[in-house]
Amino acid sequence: MNRRAFLWNSAAAALSSGLLTGCAAARRPVSLVQPIRTAPDLSLLGSACGLPPVHVSESRVIRTVAGLRPYRPSGFVVRPEKIGNTLVVHNYGHGGGGITLSWGTSKLAVDMGLPGHTGPVAVLGCGAVGLASARLAQEAGFAVTIYSKALPPETTSNVAGGQWFPVSISERDKRTPLYNQQFLAASEFAYKRYQILPAQRFGIRWMRNYFPSNDGFPETSYHGTDSPLRAMMPEFRDLGPNEHPFAGYKQARQFDTLLIEPPIYLAAMLEAFMVAGGKIVVRELPDRAAIGQLPEKLVFNCTGLGSKALFQDEELVPVKGQLTFLLPQPEIQYAVLAGDTYMFPRSDGILLGGTHETGVWSLEPDLVKKREIIAKHAAFFDSFKACKA
Repeated sequence: MNRRAFLWNSAAAALSSGLLTGCAAARRPVSLVQPIRTAPDLSLLGSACGLPPVHVSESRVIRTVAGLRPYRPSGFVVRPEKIGNTLVVHNYGHGGGGITLSWGTSKLAVDMGLPGHTGPVAVLGCGAVGLASARLAQEAGFAVTIYSKALPPETTSNVAGGQWFPVSISERDKRTPLYNQQFLAASEFAYKRYQILPAQRFGIRWMRNYFPSNDGFPETSYHGTDSPLRAMMPEFRDLGPNEHPFAGYKQARQFDTLLIEPPIYLAAMLEAFMVAGGKIVVRELPDRAAIGQLPEKLVFNCTGLGSKALFQDEELVPVKGQLTFLLPQPEIQYAVLAGDTYMFPRSDGILLGGTHETGVWSLEPDLVKKREIIAKHAAFFDSFKACKA
């Protein structure tokens, strides 16, 4: 038996022997995933000509899911708070950028909390942000316990698309200079951290993105030429009407970024946390008093939308997002974001989005919106036109 298999089997045995405490019901074990199957990436030919269209139809739908983005108009929160003799460092409110920014805001948070601290550390929440915070604390030499009411694959992060790029994270006129500074630092750290993770094991790969438009591009936006993220947008280029197959659109912008597949990534993160000696307690903490009673005196709050009730954050609101998946189509090796719709190809299916319903708490998929999403994507891909490379 090789070393990795031995470590994983040991972690699985620890789970089954009671290290995972506080469970009200049995949980599905974390499983190792199969490698991602890839096909030749036609998007790297220099233009978008030759891109194969997605086959969109009701008969190819395999599932529809919904999740709630934890959105704050003024952006995510990374700040300390004292509850008695317990230091709580908040790290929540990422909107649609939870996976994208998770490593970066977690780095900001641990840099606030860990210096001068001795003893074990607690993390609240087991999504992408909580797991990144836990791993960074472990890497700094601390024993970590995660307290969470749900584990992957039952977290909000599992419903994310997984494209690395911050979207729907704040309103421009509500961003402060401090927030902008934190945002850029978080983006830079996360961008580099994803690149040094073992790509296949964590479900990470590079992918070309296309943004068709008839109205030009707001150059001060995060996707623009003046974006603070411009250095993190390799292969940035604007394509003319004869360089792309997107009928009805005058131009298209392209750049490459990372795709992180949540089912693979979160399982691998949880495995890494357990192999490094982490402990998990499945438990919902009802209020601040319960947090102050934890044995750990440094707590990282990564509860996402749960912080609205737990810490009375009235600015935090749910933004419902709905995704429909089609059967996998291995030759699709590019992503498209056209208006309010987007397509990401993943090994578990072709993802079609999306919706942004502010203030909606329901996790039930809306069948009318599902049909609308399918119809929009079918019209888009069925209209692909010939062009010259």
